[in-house]
Amino acid sequence: MSNYKVYPNVELGKNITIEDYSVIGKPPKRKEPGEIKTVIGDNAVIRSNTVIYAGNEIGDNFQTGHHVMIREFNNIGNNVSIGTGSCIEHHINLEDDVRIHSQVFIPEYSKLKQNCWVGPNVVITNAKYPQSTNVKDNLKGAIIEKGAKIGANVTLLPGVNIGEKSLVGAGSVVTSDVPSSKVAVGNPAQIIKDITDIENYKLG
Repeated sequence: MSNYKVYPNVELGKNITIEDYSVIGKPPKRKEPGEIKTVIGDNAVIRSNTVIYAGNEIGDNFQTGHHVMIREFNNIGNNVSIGTGSCIEHHINLEDDVRIHSQVFIPEYSKLKQNCWVGPNVVITNAKYPQSTNVKDNLKGAIIEKGAKIGANVTLLPGVNIGEKSLVGAGSVVTSDVPSSKVAVGNPAQIIKDITDIENYKLG
């Protein structure tokens, strides 16, 4: 396939697949083509209609589903997968082995740490008072710690911290921090047990 676009100043690793209608290195607003370097490591699979803006630094074995949007200035580690239809805004850290399923929204200043897992249709928010005075100066994304798991259709409110190896149940709305190794469910999410109380996780 050759009907994709790669802008100048994009450094691609070895053995990369770029599918139809994808765009790599697109300059953000007020930047010229090639002004900002973009790096993608070895063995990436960029599926059709993915758009990756300039200024991203992406590790090896990266994969996207179809119709993925990745804005500028993100740091993305090795072995990261982003599912179909997901939107990754700018200034976000995705550490190694992060798995993001389909139709997920991740706003700026979020941090997803090593080996965390985000289910389909999860929405993370970063503006406590949208369109308020100085809202851009007060954005605060969520932090999802190592090995934490976020179930399908969960909403995380601005700035919450999801503790290491914790689990947030499907459909929950998280309004405050979840400690490490806990299970939280509901709206607003409440702690109901330890992760070790779930038989399926005892060998993990």
